[in-house]
Amino acid sequence: MTEDARVITLEQLLKHRAVVGSGGEAKVLIQDGQVRVNGEVETRRRRKLRCGDVVDLNETRLVVEAEEAD
Repeated sequence: MTEDARVITLEQLLKHRAVVGSGGEAKVLIQDGQVRVNGEVETRRRRKLRCGDVVDLNETRLVVEAEEAD
């Protein structure tokens, strides 16, 4: 597995997990400082996340996990 296959951007994660309805919504929330990654405010929507990273948005907590291969 390549390194790129194990990485997802913050914006992609929020959309993939249906926390936001669109990339535009994700952009606004991230740039407004409403998203934390591993306890730190993150304002970069293209922040690369890896397995084990924790993302908090309001009352929602997401833990990045590796996808299982088919």
